[in-house]
Amino acid sequence: MTEIVIRGGRVIDPGAGTDEVRDLLVRDGSIADPASVSEGAVVVDATGLVVGPGFVDVHSHVNTVAGQRLQAFDGVTTALDLEIGLMPVAVALQRAAEEGRPLNYGYSASWAAARGLVLAGVEPVPDLAGVLALMGNEHWQASSSPVQRDRWLDLLSGELADGALGIGVPIGYTPRAEPSEFLHVARLAGGNGVPVFAHVRNLIEADPDVVVDGADEVTAAAAETGVAMHYCHVNSTSGRHVERALGTIHAAVAAGSRVTYEAYPYGTACTGIGAAFLAPERLHVWGLKPHNLVLLPSGERIADAARLREVRAATPGALCLIEILDETDPSDRALLEGTFADPGTIVASDALPVTFNDGTRDTRQWPLPEGATHPRTAGTFAKALRRFVRETGIWDWPEAFRRCSYLPARLLDAHAPAARRKGHLGIGADADVVVLDPDRVTDQATVLASTAPSHGVRHLLVNGEPVIHDGELLPDAYPGRALRS
Repeated sequence: MTEIVIRGGRVIDPGAGTDEVRDLLVRDGSIADPASVSEGAVVVDATGLVVGPGFVDVHSHVNTVAGQRLQAFDGVTTALDLEIGLMPVAVALQRAAEEGRPLNYGYSASWAAARGLVLAGVEPVPDLAGVLALMGNEHWQASSSPVQRDRWLDLLSGELADGALGIGVPIGYTPRAEPSEFLHVARLAGGNGVPVFAHVRNLIEADPDVVVDGADEVTAAAAETGVAMHYCHVNSTSGRHVERALGTIHAAVAAGSRVTYEAYPYGTACTGIGAAFLAPERLHVWGLKPHNLVLLPSGERIADAARLREVRAATPGALCLIEILDETDPSDRALLEGTFADPGTIVASDALPVTFNDGTRDTRQWPLPEGATHPRTAGTFAKALRRFVRETGIWDWPEAFRRCSYLPARLLDAHAPAARRKGHLGIGADADVVVLDPDRVTDQATVLASTAPSHGVRHLLVNGEPVIHDGELLPDAYPGRALRS
């Protein structure tokens, strides 16, 4: 029997609504009654520190040891790839189990990959790079015929049977696809009791020619089918129209629909440069010019439309930073802060794999070798705590754990039994625990130093096993387990 007692910390349990200085007992991977602690328990001194359930990131594409280690220093104990997902999900789950992961993991069924196979003949590989490479494929971007639609719906059904945690639908990358496709996916998900995780189309305010307004499409599908609909990174897909998007969501929820939503605390987005909405003739929709795009890992700022066309044709899956909002501008910063002041906004990172200078995307070396990613991979949760608890006071500490731990775990309660033991510290809950310094927790990742780990997480336990101890990574710790539908 393994016991760890975390002694004398400020223990915040958003599940019970408690906030008190007390001991927390971990026994054999679960939270136990601290009154039953054994004499031989390992003691962790948490005096002056905040103790809470580890953060549950429902929008993480890292899917690597290196990426998960960066997220561990950001307080994350569960990292789920739900917006895009991986296919075949059974292969992705098996690979993660065989290789070992520091954090818990799970995947949605990938609508993008299923469409890629049926419409473009591209065999799916369980890796984000495979989906990013589809971005510029004109066959993949086209609408599906009824026969094609039925084929990829069958593929998605098989993925759900293999444990996918929902269906990831980045329909914003196929902006002219027939809207009925989205409804068919929603019906399939609803019939299987799982959510849809949607990267929406453009809002009509930004793009008057859009086939259907992104916020309206998501909320209408939720109303018509009854499916649980999750609106991914509402900030980056809405830009300066985020208040209207949130208003549409609130109206849908008030009418009885099940719609949840997330955001990350950055004004700069990131995706594959072959995305339809990054075509030179479409940048104006976002108020962007080519020089607002920066390639990773080279750091090249795109000079003009000709260079943008060249890169999109040669390497459509190459990651690029997209300068959507200017965080130094008071009005843009107010939009970001207003999004997180909204009581329903969940924190989710949209974390991306690190591309190392030698072209690889994973390593067990620590500290990490030279490489690049979006700063949100390493810093989303620590930045949110710094900005919204310590600097602006938009949240208190219990509210921070509600946004980062409790609410995201509850998205999966109905169909993933393991999720019910996460995001809170009740007796019997999984011992996914973060212990942090409330006065010092901060992000350190920037565009120029994107892999700098966050600071202030003193201890991190995943399923009761330490991954970070006294601020140091334990390099042999791979206690992550799969979450399955």
